[in-house]
Amino acid sequence: MKKHGKQYQDAQKLISSERIYDLKEAVDTLKGISTAKFDETVELHLRTNVNAKHTDQMVRGVAQLPHGLGKEIRVLVFADGEAATIARDAGADYIADSDIMKQIEGGWTDFEVGLAVPDMMSKIGKLGRVLGRKGLMPNPRTGTMVQQQDLPKAISDAKMGRVEYKTDRTSLIHCPVGKKSFSPEHLADNVASLMNAVVKSKPTGIKGTFIRAAYLTSTMGPSIPLDVKELTSMKID
Repeated sequence: MKKHGKQYQDAQKLISSERIYDLKEAVDTLKGISTAKFDETVELHLRTNVNAKHTDQMVRGVAQLPHGLGKEIRVLVFADGEAATIARDAGADYIADSDIMKQIEGGWTDFEVGLAVPDMMSKIGKLGRVLGRKGLMPNPRTGTMVQQQDLPKAISDAKMGRVEYKTDRTSLIHCPVGKKSFSPEHLADNVASLMNAVVKSKPTGIKGTFIRAAYLTSTMGPSIPLDVKELTSMKID
């Protein structure tokens, strides 16, 4: 079992193990107990009731965070010809020409979002070994395979702050929702946007409770249990 340092243990003592927190309380508590000297990432962790062994119960999608993630997002686009020109003019950081594709084959993945136009998908299949394990492989289910005319919006959305979420083999979802330096209101807005997307992704085969437990945590801090009922009923203003 991983041993935590004194600062972590001191922070954990400030979180009650006998109650759950509404989102505002959790954000305030998280900000109060975070002692790291860098701007920690804040994450939302969800324990779902899906059976990870059933592919039809996979929860996967994309959420647009209204206040971003607090970091620069580099976008690579697989496109050529007119589509490449459109992507470049729209602010793409990289256009995946043959040289860049060779670099990716060698393991290069210095970007956060990969987009592709449909006619490029057959050409990038060989890159799945590298991109797949990094979550960077363009996929129509996550909105990263886009039509040429939709590239400007897709690139803009990616740079503003979009997160891909999916259940792992233990039926957990864990996603960043911002930075510790964000205002409580901005963190709450981002959490609400993510929760709205996740709730809409509930597989039809799930009966009864979908989200069993939820926690807010930071890079170096302990988890704070959240009120699931409040989270699943949150609305975006």
